[in-house]
Amino acid sequence: MCKYEFFSSSPAATLSLGKRIGERLPQGSVIALTGELGCGKTLLTRGICDGLGVPLRQVNSPTFVLVNEYRGRLPVFHIDLYRLSGIDDGFEIGIMDYFSRAASGVMIIEWAEKMSSLLPDDLLKVEFDIISARKRRIVFSSSAGRFAAIFKEIAKS
Repeated sequence: MCKYEFFSSSPAATLSLGKRIGERLPQGSVIALTGELGCGKTLLTRGICDGLGVPLRQVNSPTFVLVNEYRGRLPVFHIDLYRLSGIDDGFEIGIMDYFSRAASGVMIIEWAEKMSSLLPDDLLKVEFDIISARKRRIVFSSSAGRFAAIFKEIAKS
């Protein structure tokens, strides 16, 4: 299990962190974002997408459509589970189909705690804590060694 903790002091810092992660993500990555409303999940997602070569103007929260797909260095499947009430809703939107499609790209799931029992074991978990109006504590954890290398590179830069 690898675990990395970052403190972001601004939206720009969160966006930049996301971009550095996106530049290094391998195909088949699943990222599970958790944290309260307004903590920065979509902002980090925008940065990750930017690092994957998706124009920032295309990336927005799919709260009302549930899933956005973007084209970049790898296909990105951006899922927002905020409006779902449970696992049955996840099956209704075909979340299992998205897991199989994510093997060829990157899947980013906001409000992932709503479907935790369906998530694969090999994922990057991202937990946000609001410290103040602009400061966030972001904890990354994974049992997958492929994510450890990403954070070692980021820590050096």
